[in-house]
Amino acid sequence: MELVNAIIECPKGSGHKYDYEPEMRCFKLSKILPAGLVFPFDFGFIPDTKGEDGDPLDVIVISEIQSFPGCCMDCRIVGAIKAEQTERNGDKMRNDRYLAIPHVSQLFTDINEADNLPSNIITQIENFFKNYNEQAGKKFEVLELLGAEDAYQMIKKQTQ
Repeated sequence: MELVNAIIECPKGSGHKYDYEPEMRCFKLSKILPAGLVFPFDFGFIPDTKGEDGDPLDVIVISEIQSFPGCCMDCRIVGAIKAEQTERNGDKMRNDRYLAIPHVSQLFTDINEADNLPSNIITQIENFFKNYNEQAGKKFEVLELLGAEDAYQMIKKQTQ
């Protein structure tokens, strides 16, 4: 499986949500999270892809480091959290979260499948996105956990 680029918008431990603004070619602060709610791992996007919401595909980079907005990492995809998001107006859309590990990670070198991650890592990620969306008046429902190959094929289908 080929490595995938991940561009980080929100670093692990950050209570701030940043969005990449392609027209301005910068990262813009879009939200301050409620006290106590922080990103459990680096969060960003896979460039040159497009999800159902019209944005590039979301990626969670599971690693021992905390990067910074704009950091680009070569990552291996280990799975995906297939999810449905319900907007405030009741509209539903798929809004999956792809799970990746940096190619240079020392701590997660033997992890190639989401099932090999400690279960509490997946639980933390799922709970974070449920709480994050709830704060915005939305609902995040986990549909299933996909393995590496299925997740990678989904990315390839959504590559522009």
